Amino acid sequence: MKYEVLGASLYAYTGGKAFNPAQPTAVFIHGVLNDHSVWILQTRFFAHHGWNVLAIDLPGHCRSAGSPPVSVEAAADVVLALLDAAGLERAALIGHSFGALIALEAAARAPQRVSHLALLGVAYPLRVSAALLDASVSAPEKAIAMVNVFSHSMLAPPPSALGPGTWIYGASRALMRRVLASNTETNVFYTGFKACDSYADGETAMAKVQCPVLFVLGSADQMAPPKGAQSLLRLAPNARTAIVPAGHQMMVEAPEEVLAALKQLLT
Repeated sequence: MKYEVLGASLYAYTGGKAFNPAQPTAVFIHGVLNDHSVWILQTRFFAHHGWNVLAIDLPGHCRSAGSPPVSVEAAADVVLALLDAAGLERAALIGHSFGALIALEAAARAPQRVSHLALLGVAYPLRVSAALLDASVSAPEKAIAMVNVFSHSMLAPPPSALGPGTWIYGASRALMRRVLASNTETNVFYTGFKACDSYADGETAMAKVQCPVLFVLGSADQMAPPKGAQSLLRLAPNARTAIVPAGHQMMVEAPEEVLAALKQLLT
């Protein structure tokens, strides 16, 4: 499904179900060099169990037109504008990594419009090393390999989420290459990393959130270790926390555990 959002076409995957205005809606927001497909194993469930699902491609990524957001704040504007375009008064926001910061900022800006907030693989501040920022421009293939090593708990996990024979590490690298190639005008790798690194309002935003909050953290996450979420957790004393046996790409490494955590929040 596509919506006109801030003057550009924005793609949202619906889980294979038509939009039903009588149902609640959950918006899923991906991280750097990802797209809507990283949520496939969670969105399909909710789409077939009483929820409208809008898993977006951020602007300038894959099926979405427009310029990639240069800041968390700009991306939050997109999410709130999507709610307007879809005619939604309220929605649950579920974000991973960069997407978690976006969801957090949107929930802080319009607390009355966010029914639930799930922050996966989140840390604050979400710093990116200068070496990785440089490599995202000068040697993106090397940077993609580096990020994937740190994003997975192991390079060859046993047959799991996607079935025997699936190489999760290789699939993630292929996805990142595809997302990078989808925009020939702007380096969405660098733009996304820089937005994460520059975001300075996480604690202020967390203090403004009014809805139920869930943190889903990977026990083996090297990109955003669980301890990196503590500054936000301190400001959300009633939040739930789920620690899943996975690295940063927890949606594909531990899909059942991630789904179980989200079900506790949304059902």
